[in-house]
Amino acid sequence: MPTSLSSTAEFNDAIKSSDLSVVHFAADWAEQCGQVDDFLHAMSKRPEYSNVHFYTCQAENLDAVAAKYTITAVPTVLLFRWNALLDRVNGVDPSKIAETVKKFIPKVPLEERLKALINRSPVMVFMKGDRLAPKCGFSGKLIGYLEGLDATYDTFDILTDDEVRQGLKTYSDWPTYPQLYIKGELIGGVDIVKELMVCGDLADMLKV
Repeated sequence: MPTSLSSTAEFNDAIKSSDLSVVHFAADWAEQCGQVDDFLHAMSKRPEYSNVHFYTCQAENLDAVAAKYTITAVPTVLLFRWNALLDRVNGVDPSKIAETVKKFIPKVPLEERLKALINRSPVMVFMKGDRLAPKCGFSGKLIGYLEGLDATYDTFDILTDDEVRQGLKTYSDWPTYPQLYIKGELIGGVDIVKELMVCGDLADMLKV
């Protein structure tokens, strides 16, 4: 979850950073605030947001701060750098939050992003959906093979990022999904993974 700010002093310390600070003004009684916290937590795990600081605070506990920044409803997300308010997003709007945050972070070259994603885990799967909810049959099959071998792996949902979806095809010279990478090297798609599993090589390759 985003780091909790419980006092005005903590809030003031958070927003003075030279890095981008994203502060969610929430309330325990507002169920939709949990959705925003979950979304900010998911953003914080992505490499392109590694230099962004995500916070949450109870608006009613920081009433002076809430009044200063005209927080009239929750959830409200404010963006700061060097104590300056850069922008705000009112309500539950994940796409708007992501779009607004992206405006204020340096653009990372696509190749650098792809390398970071590929190496995020020793075993990495780029797929439609995620390990808990694959969104195509081929992705589901590949996940099934890995689960059958009790593999430790991470996944990236290409449906959430069209730049990655299109760029990885060119970067890896592999036109379809899912794609399996082990220690930063492309192994292939579901057919190759199946062949490696049947012959017994996949189990050895997954011992990373």
